[in-house]
Amino acid sequence: MTPEQRERYARHILLREVGGQGQQKLMDARVLVVGAGGLGSPILQYLAAAGVGMLGISDDDDVSLSNLQRQVMFQTDDVGRSKTDRAAAFIERLNPDVAVNTHPRVDEGNADETVSNYDLVVEGVDNFAARYVVNHACIARKIPLVSAAVGRFEGQLSTYKPFEQPGVLPCYRCLVPEEPPRDQQVNCAEEGVLGAVTGVLGTLAAMEVLKELLGVGESLAGRLLLYDGVGGTFRTIRLPADPACADCSKLSG
Repeated sequence: MTPEQRERYARHILLREVGGQGQQKLMDARVLVVGAGGLGSPILQYLAAAGVGMLGISDDDDVSLSNLQRQVMFQTDDVGRSKTDRAAAFIERLNPDVAVNTHPRVDEGNADETVSNYDLVVEGVDNFAARYVVNHACIARKIPLVSAAVGRFEGQLSTYKPFEQPGVLPCYRCLVPEEPPRDQQVNCAEEGVLGAVTGVLGTLAAMEVLKELLGVGESLAGRLLLYDGVGGTFRTIRLPADPACADCSKLSG
């Protein structure tokens, strides 16, 4: 590390669980962030500040005025401009050590190739189809997936790496085998979300990413963290693998 990097990351280096070697792990790491919205904003900010060496950003939307209530990377002057471009510019200002790749969209046609360039994927998207595509690609490439979701005053978070303990650790599809009917889905555009809730879950997701990269603490794999903002409570429930899961059951077959 350069003297400037040692100063920038001094508070990490002081941590026994991180130190200089751990910080170097972060600087060598490559993380793909799918979704640069309410969850992606704090995820990207904290990963960039932590010195993750390469960040991929996938989002095909432009910044809208209604985003600014929770998508704290963006400013009023960014309205109408590409989220990936403005997120990349934000990261450059925050930490020029971090390399950025932008991906307009991760879909069935490119997901496998895209995720193969990264050590870990974290997603905070707002539709099930995209989650299933990312989940399937991460399983195929044996890449850990951190997944966060929010709605109204609540949120959930877990880490998925079924390939490490096939038949024991679940994937995302074990939690949601099929897309729920439209009238049962929580849609922030229709039902709203308190902006700070995305900050809470996005920051927690960034924490799980850093833990996975550093190899410290207890992973959320096999557990689902549930947050109730109105009640001010957290609870964690066990999340087993589904032996009939369409995506990961064949790992133990």
